Amino acid sequence: MQSSRRLIRIKVLQVLYAYEIAKDHIDKVKKDLLSELQEADRYNFASALIDAVLKNVKLLDEMIQGKIENWEFERIALIDKLVLRIGLTEILYFPEIPPKVSINEAIEISKEYCTSQSGKFVNGILDAILIDLRKDNKLNKQGRGLLDIKKKSRDEK
Repeated sequence: MQSSRRLIRIKVLQVLYAYEIAKDHIDKVKKDLLSELQEADRYNFASALIDAVLKNVKLLDEMIQGKIENWEFERIALIDKLVLRIGLTEILYFPEIPPKVSINEAIEISKEYCTSQSGKFVNGILDAILIDLRKDNKLNKQGRGLLDIKKKSRDEK
C-alpha cells in the first residue's frame, strides 16, 4: 500500500511531466491533474512542491549536473530528471520533511516509473548532494525534518 504522500508525489510527477511535454500553462495542468486531491492539505502540498520545483529548476539542474560524472545532463531521461528535481526540492525547501524520507520516496517512485537502474541513479545523486549540503552546513531542517540530521550527527561522534 502506497502512502498518501507518495501518491501526492506521483501526482506532482505527472503534473511536471505533462507541463514539460504539453507546454500548457501550469495552472491549467494543475487544475486538470490535481482535481482528484479533494483535501486542501494534500492539494496544497502538491501545489507547493510543483511551484518550488518550477521556481528553482535552474539551481536544481546545476546541483544535479554537479554530481553526474561522464554523462551529459541532456541525456538523462525526463522522468529521472523530474524525480531528482522533486526529491531535491523537498530536501532544500521543505524543512519539515526528513532528507532520508525525500530520498527514499524518490527512489521508490523512480523504481516504479523509470528504468531498472533509475533507483540506484537517483539514490546516488541525491545522496551525494545531501552529503555536500551537510558538509557545507546548508541543510535547513526543522521539526520532524531534524530527526535524521540529529541521529546522523550522533553517529558521527
